[in-house]
Amino acid sequence: MMLTPEQRIQLHGFNNLTKSLSFNMYDICFTKTREEREAYIEYIDEQYNAERLTNILKNVTDIIGAHVLNIAKQDYVPQGASVTILVSEGPIVEVPTESYDESPGPLPEAVALSLDKSHITVHTYPEFHPNEGISTFRADIDVSTCGEISPLKALNYLIHSFDTDIMTMDYRVRGFTRDINGDKLFIDHDISSIQNYIPDEVKEQYDMIDVNIYQENIFHTKCKLKKFDLNNYLFGYTKEKLSRKEQDEITDRLTREMDEIFYGKNIN
Repeated sequence: MMLTPEQRIQLHGFNNLTKSLSFNMYDICFTKTREEREAYIEYIDEQYNAERLTNILKNVTDIIGAHVLNIAKQDYVPQGASVTILVSEGPIVEVPTESYDESPGPLPEAVALSLDKSHITVHTYPEFHPNEGISTFRADIDVSTCGEISPLKALNYLIHSFDTDIMTMDYRVRGFTRDINGDKLFIDHDISSIQNYIPDEVKEQYDMIDVNIYQENIFHTKCKLKKFDLNNYLFGYTKEKLSRKEQDEITDRLTREMDEIFYGKNIN
């Protein structure tokens, strides 16, 4: 659907399309002992506490040009954190044409865009295998906007805000708005893939799979790091402290864990 900028702003009333982005990231770590596991969880809780997550979400609001209405944040015991931000923006006088570009969005220091109403949430889930060995940290971020701007413009910044082994992204446009003739518009921008909102230098680092339902305006992309360096998955020591057999066994466990998360099924 190709529309000119002039056609895009000729609506009957407010653009009430709801655009939702769910961004899920996973960090995998091998923790050989209970002490290592507890130290990893403690590190994650400190690295991604409610205060830092709030700052990340505030930067998202800057990118999409929103005003913060309310912030609710909470660190949990024994682990995890949540933040919810309600935001809004005044009436849009002119739609910024860059909001329709199928391209990576800006980082916080760039010029902000605009939107009407939105909420942004993040929840973290530190987790570990009951038989020791594998610890996983997951963060779920949801950005929901109402109006012209797609939350996909915040995707580039979110990717840069987390150290991710695996990313899963879902984007959906819901509802409809009307043009001045009363005809419904179920989407107001062209999109072929979430991948087009990810910078090339990031895409080069990941294997990617798309599952898109174009007629329903539902888009799904998942990514897994291509390069594997065991040192990046050991907590508090390097692979030189391990025998070759231990290195191979740990590598097998870690890569299987990543494959199971990426493909969404257990692998025997």
